[in-house]
Amino acid sequence: MSGVGGAAARVDDAFDRIGAVDRPEVWITLRDRADVAAEASAVDPSLPLAGLLFAVKDNIDVAGLPTTAAARSYAYTPDEDATAVARLRAAGAVVVGKTNLDQFATGLVGTRSPFGAVRNAWDPTRISGGSSSGSATAVALGVVDFALGTDTAGSGRVPAALGHLVGVKPTKGLVPNTGVVPACRSQDCVTVFARSLDLARTAAELMAGPDGRDPLARADLALADLPAVPRIAVPLPSQLEGLAPGWVSAFERAVDRFRALGHEVVEVDIAPLLDAATLLYDGAFVAERYAAVGAHIDAHRDQVGDDLDPTVASIVLGGARPTAAELFADQERLDVLGAAGRAALDGTVALLTPTTTWHPTLAEVAADPVGANSRMGRYTNFANLLDMASIAVPAGFVDGLPFGVMLTGPAFTDRRLAALAAAFADPTVDLLVVGAHLRDQPLNGQLVAAGGTFLREARTASDYRLYALDTVPPKPGLVRAGGSGSGAAAGIAGEVWRLPARGFATFVAALPAPMTIGTVTLDDGSDVTGFLVEPYAVEGAADITHHGGWRAYREQPAGAPA
Repeated sequence: MSGVGGAAARVDDAFDRIGAVDRPEVWITLRDRADVAAEASAVDPSLPLAGLLFAVKDNIDVAGLPTTAAARSYAYTPDEDATAVARLRAAGAVVVGKTNLDQFATGLVGTRSPFGAVRNAWDPTRISGGSSSGSATAVALGVVDFALGTDTAGSGRVPAALGHLVGVKPTKGLVPNTGVVPACRSQDCVTVFARSLDLARTAAELMAGPDGRDPLARADLALADLPAVPRIAVPLPSQLEGLAPGWVSAFERAVDRFRALGHEVVEVDIAPLLDAATLLYDGAFVAERYAAVGAHIDAHRDQVGDDLDPTVASIVLGGARPTAAELFADQERLDVLGAAGRAALDGTVALLTPTTTWHPTLAEVAADPVGANSRMGRYTNFANLLDMASIAVPAGFVDGLPFGVMLTGPAFTDRRLAALAAAFADPTVDLLVVGAHLRDQPLNGQLVAAGGTFLREARTASDYRLYALDTVPPKPGLVRAGGSGSGAAAGIAGEVWRLPARGFATFVAALPAPMTIGTVTLDDGSDVTGFLVEPYAVEGAADITHHGGWRAYREQPAGAPA
């Protein structure tokens, strides 16, 4: 995790990036920039999340900030943080703001909000996925390091898949729901979005454990024990029908990657799980949504179509119709389907599926809001109903858009799923940047687009020299001094970013001459991949080594000597 030495720069970068990406629909409430900077600067650098910034879905309380659940008529201002938020802040993380969502966390599309449809980070004509739309997009755009969502039907996983992110949905009750506006109280989970599995899992672990206030909270997290040859279940080919073009092949590549890791892959009939998934909205369980916020919508029917989303209102108010007898009948059906699903998965450590089935445009969802949404949750809706844990992870791209897969297992196998996901994840490359790719510089977006995650500030060893190149935009060139003279006494300032190997390859392939990639020695003696420049390019260039870094050079007054 990053320390607080660069707290001010990290906060400045986040707020500058909010302006640069121009996605106002991501946020419902932003904190004051100065307040965030002051809090970040005061964090104890020894804390596990020190210096990291996070966003919070606006159905989770943050003290002093309104909680709206994306309905202004519902808004209240809590005096204390939700348990999940309080634990992350105690670990050193700093809240940037509250994010947009499908109203009352009812939807998987991210378009059902009077605050605006949240556009996808990779293609603004497409949906972000919901209901945790703003949280996922804030991470995907590189504004925050991680974000909190919630998940009842897949809201912590579908947006992860569509944003090239990790989405961790813990076992129900591991993270207390104290301070969370309920969607379906018995099914809701607080979730985490991040670019890296390590960070997402760290945040999830820090939030876990009963708080003495949520009666449904529990603690029984097992170790990440795996057999020598893990056996992973995948759906029958017929149960992959209807996926977006190219997605079946992408899923098959993911399956092949698990096989290449030495895992055994077996096809199983997951029909009981898919049947269970339909009960969440099409059965009597929707009554729990009415129990949560139905009275509010009922009392504000005159605001449907204005402050209250019509699709959400229709779904929630429909929850008043099922009878108690119908609910008990559906519960019995769920018990039967759950037993059949567990029998189908017996002997396997996890079920591997695509996370969702397609990535529609905003126009496609607007044309068929209910039908488009219902397609999104085929592989996610059953997890909470059947008390299962799940992790969504990136699995490449199809036609330039992210594709994701999901590992789902029994309750309390969260760490086992994380171990499987870690083995599956792309290898990464740590890259030192010293110029135009720094966080507050014009080419930083290239690193973010390649899947990069900021790790830490760093300095080179003392025998490197830095030159100002005549390029557009302005860039420096880093060379090792060798026998040509000493470098900066304290080294050259830079940042270390972590990129997935495929993102790094794409990034390097587009690197223009005279820039090059090589090995750079840091001031602690370690070596890291880093930006260098061909020696010919510095002939006649201004030597700016004495400034100690690109930022210091760029911040000098106009007209000052190089």
